[in-house]
Amino acid sequence: MRLYYLLFALLFLFLLPVPGNGGIISGLRKYYCKIRSGRCALIGCLPKEEEIGRCSLTGRKCCRKKK
Repeated sequence: MRLYYLLFALLFLFLLPVPGNGGIISGLRKYYCKIRSGRCALIGCLPKEEEIGRCSLTGRKCCRKKK
């Protein structure tokens, strides 16, 4: 029976979000980028695109075609 408690505690710690990860904030930023007709670029925007914001706290850029 104690083994179940130990497994539950380890599972709980494994699924606990990391502080500073900002999963909810990053999700909102991605959604906001899509609303503004953009896409999330991993490294940078293409030459025919302009940066209109950020998609995540880690530096992904929100890019859209230049007007």
